[in-house]
Parts: sequence; C-alpha cells; structure tokens
Amino acid sequence: MLHSRSLSCLMALFISLAGHRSSAADQKTPNVLVILCDDLGYGDLGCFGHPTIQTPHLDQLAEEGMRLTSCYSASPLCSPARAGLMTGRIPTRSGIYSWIAPKNPMYLKRDETTIATLLKQSGYETCHVGKWHLNGLFNNPAQTQPNDHGFDHWFSTQNNAGPSHQDPNNFVRNGEPVGEQSGFSCQLVADEAIRWLDDRGDAASPFFMFVCFHEPHEPIASPEELVQKYPDAEKRGEALYYANVSNMDKAVGRIVEAVDKQNLGEETLIVFTSDNGPETLNRYRNAWRSHGSPGPLRGMKLHVYEGGIRVPGIVRWTGTISPGQVSDVPVGSVDLLPTVCELVDIELPSTKTLDGTSLVKLWNGSEIEREEPLFWHYYGGTGNRQFALRDGDWKIVAQWNGGADFPTGGSLRPGVVPQLKSSTLEEFELYHISEDIGEEHEVSASHPEVFARLTKLAKEKYSEIIEEGPYWYEDGRESKN
Repeated sequence: MLHSRSLSCLMALFISLAGHRSSAADQKTPNVLVILCDDLGYGDLGCFGHPTIQTPHLDQLAEEGMRLTSCYSASPLCSPARAGLMTGRIPTRSGIYSWIAPKNPMYLKRDETTIATLLKQSGYETCHVGKWHLNGLFNNPAQTQPNDHGFDHWFSTQNNAGPSHQDPNNFVRNGEPVGEQSGFSCQLVADEAIRWLDDRGDAASPFFMFVCFHEPHEPIASPEELVQKYPDAEKRGEALYYANVSNMDKAVGRIVEAVDKQNLGEETLIVFTSDNGPETLNRYRNAWRSHGSPGPLRGMKLHVYEGGIRVPGIVRWTGTISPGQVSDVPVGSVDLLPTVCELVDIELPSTKTLDGTSLVKLWNGSEIEREEPLFWHYYGGTGNRQFALRDGDWKIVAQWNGGADFPTGGSLRPGVVPQLKSSTLEEFELYHISEDIGEEHEVSASHPEVFARLTKLAKEKYSEIIEEGPYWYEDGRESKN
C-alpha cells in the first residue's frame, strides 16, 4: 500500500472537518465544477510563485480553499490528460495514446465510463464548455461526442479554438455549429458557462460543469489592455503570454462569481488544474509566444519529468475546506472520479480497471492508502524518457524500447499500435522526489532496494496498460483489445 507522507499533510485535496458544520448524512449532494487549463505551467500563477503574471482571482480562490503543490495530470499532453481525468484511468488503457488530430480514428470509446455519465445517472445536470479533444471526428456520429459521455449541454471545439483564440468560428453547441463569434476564447467559454448556470431548468438538482479553457495554449491571442500591463517583458511574445494567463484568470473569476451570486459556494466543490506542463519554447512554428514556466521543476510539456506532469491544483468548497491551506500530498486528476463517486455515494465502475483513489478519507484525518501508485506513460516523451511512477517519496522514470523508427512527431497513427504494444521499459532512473523536486540527483546507486522494487513495479504496470490498450483501424472499424 502507498501512504501519504505525513499527518501534517492530512488536509489534502478537498479537506478539513474544521469547517464541517453537519454530518455527511445531512450534507447536500455537492455541485462539482472542474476548471481545466491548457498548457498552464506549474509556475505560471501568482499563488504558485510567478514573479510577474497577475492572477488575482486564482490567488483568491487558493486563499479561500487549498493549494495542491503535488498535483499531477494524467499525462504530459492534452488528449490523454483529458481522458484520464474523465475516466480515472491511465489513458493508455483507453487507447488515447497521444493527442488526437482531426480525422484520426482515436476517440474515447463508448464503453468508457466518465464522471459526467455517472453524475447524470445520479440526477445531476451536466455541462461541458470549451476544448473537448477526445475524438478525431468532431460533431460526427461515427465517433462519440460530449453528449455520448454524459453531457446534457455542450459548447465545445475539437481541439483549439480556430482560426484563432480571438473571434473563433469553430464552436459547436449541442451538435449545431455556432459560427463566428466576437471575443477571446476564454471569455466566450465563461459566457456560456455563466449563461448555463443562470438558465438551468431545475435549480433544485445538483450540477456538474467541466470548463476546459484553450488558454494558454497556442495560438495565443490576448487583449491589448492586458498586454500593456506587462511593459517590462523582454519580448512581445512574453507579454502576450502573461496577458493570456491573466485573461484566463479573469474568466475563472467571472465563473466563480456566478456560482457565489447564486449562493452556491457552500454547495459547490471547485477544482482548478491544468492538463499538462507548459509548452516548450519554439518547439514548432508560431510557438514564439509560449513563455510558460515549470517553476523549479525539470522539463515541460511532453516530459514525464515533473515539469510535464506536475501542475497547479486548487480546490475550494466553502464551509467544508478550511481556507488558506497548502497540501503536498501527491494527488492526481485520476483521483477525481473515485473521489466524486464517494462524495455522491455512487458505486465505482467495476468493468474497467481504475487507477485513481478516493481522497475523502483525508477529511476524517486519515491517511490515504493508494491501491495504485500514480504513474504516467507517453510513447513520445521528450527527454528520452516515456514512463514514470511515483510511490510516496520516490519516483522512477524509464525509457521505452519502441524502436528508433517509431514516429513521435505527430498524432499516433493506428498502423504503429502493434509496435507500441510490443515495447518494454529500460534505462531506469530513481529520484527522491519529496526532497529533489527538480530531479537533479539520480540516486539508484545509493538506494538499490528502492530502485529494485520500483523497477519491478514499473515494469508490471507498463505491461498491464500496454496489454489493455486497444488497437485502432484506419478505416474507422471499431477497435479491439
């Protein structure tokens, strides 16, 4: 079993009976609001140490709740991270091996159980706004759409807002293209979220809302009045990025204000995080505005080192989570589904392997016992490492031997899945991550027993998820395991 590091951290994630005014039996089923950013770095917020970027609304949210300093995404890149959050499963198990390009056969299969589906079945109203990125055929019945995974209402894009995050024209609302709109993507997403909150048909029923901002992913577009707030930026692109994060922060503030105006703060669990680490500078054409910060962490987006997977995390539940707390207990986005299931008294899905762990025990001052470690896999991992696993204070990373000819530059094509599924792990590195978050000191030689144990565990987990991951077919036929 894996345990949280100390009782000093026992108030992690959604915590603290200090403000708990009633028993669980008396407490109303909570609304759940999940806000996900795109490519926001661990060090990109004021409350996470950025010296320049102004994020007053998120800083306030952290002051009113809890800041999670060991919060992990399910993957170091977009589509897999979203699949992991929605299902509580390592995305390789679901066949979301990579980001999903338009027309790609990959999609979140119909038999995957999502948070939205479970909550809808329990009487929740459900809404998705923003980036979907869980199919290649968007708004096409050949693949699943947001409504197929439990969302009553959706206002979404397949991937980025296009042709720009300013005045986009590719949003679809409940299957109907919206056409060109005026404004910046994050504010349009906030507009829709607030409108849905205000117009809900049955205000007596709880809601689940999944807000997926496109920001601060490229192509970055920012209001000039916010750009002007950063006159000391060394480059125009840097000021644009900072303003982009500030604009997203403003959108978060508007949504939270809408919740509070309806006096729903005490009834609403708010979770804020990012899908992965920040974009690497100049990784591709027109990425000159990508100035995200991993803070003290090694690596960025696409890395299984900390900079690619450790992300900002904030939770607020007024009256239940005591304000102003900070937790360094390792938690992951895969933990959200089992945690929500316990909160709402929903039986966990039994037909699929789950990798997340409910964190509700922490409310009672108990230690978490993880049945599964936190671990990550991305075949295209930058830095020559494609797998990582964290067990308490320790983290092991590994290279895979998928072959030098394996294509890693774009979205995965179905024809190479057999090669992916025949790969194994090698070239392991061990880090004492609780004391070395920058992963500067490889310590396998000085801790041979830990190294041997985690090497064995990593190989077992890798073999397990590779075996479960499905094949995909170019002609659109249903995949098989």
